[in-house]
Amino acid sequence: MKFWKYQGAGNDFILIDQRMQQILTRNHVSKIAELCHRRFGIGADGLILLQNHPELDFEMIYFNADGNESTMCGNGGRCIAAFAGHLGIVRNRCRFWAIDGEHEAVLNPTTAPHISKERIKTGLSWVDLKMSDVSSVEQHDNVFILNTGSPHYVRFVDKVENLDMVAEGRAVRYSGRFKNKGINVNLVAVQPDGSLHIRTYERGVEDETLACGTGVTAAALAYSLYNNQKTIAAEIPVSALGGPLRVRFQPGNLPGVFSDIWLCGPAKRVFEGETTIDQDFIKYL
Repeated sequence: MKFWKYQGAGNDFILIDQRMQQILTRNHVSKIAELCHRRFGIGADGLILLQNHPELDFEMIYFNADGNESTMCGNGGRCIAAFAGHLGIVRNRCRFWAIDGEHEAVLNPTTAPHISKERIKTGLSWVDLKMSDVSSVEQHDNVFILNTGSPHYVRFVDKVENLDMVAEGRAVRYSGRFKNKGINVNLVAVQPDGSLHIRTYERGVEDETLACGTGVTAAALAYSLYNNQKTIAAEIPVSALGGPLRVRFQPGNLPGVFSDIWLCGPAKRVFEGETTIDQDFIKYL
């Protein structure tokens, strides 16, 4: 089986082109977990299948590192758009289907930071990904709960540098309200220039990740409410451990309503290779 490895702000994924042949299915939970394992497999935060779609350019099927199909992954969406460009399926723009509906992506837009042709040859792209609209946000002082394609808990704190993110994340993710379905946990600090620093614990990975696209999106939207921003279109820089991203959006007339949401940042092809899938599964994964 041929695979490609991509990363977006340090959020890394195994990508597989299944347009001609179906190799993995939703039933291969153990095998996908094995492939994502950082010691016994290729290693990744998740695995993404690129498949044909009858009306759009392709379909994205995303699995967490535990092997289970999951909700939308923003950085994964940006990476699969870059992957589709690498495969020659699309050029500068694409439309694809994901678990939360249709998405649009723009590769290397004119508004992106300049990327030289030499860097593009190394597999680097800048991808703007349109996210699903948000129709409601639950707020409790400095805590916000919302769904940006995946469910997120956002809490604003003074600093994020010295936090035990795994302990903080697990305390929320396995709390009474969220333990059954899980939730992604984001702690966010507002910088003097209005940018955000974020750290994220992801369900399914059950650990801190270097970045989470839907989490970065959730943080930017939550900050709009936290900062009492009204109906002015905004673009907010967000720094994750894996690098900088940007979120632009249009607030609605009612609090907690957002549209025209775009997650923007780099996506890089890291390497490609081949592996076998007919070997025995590692029983203890």
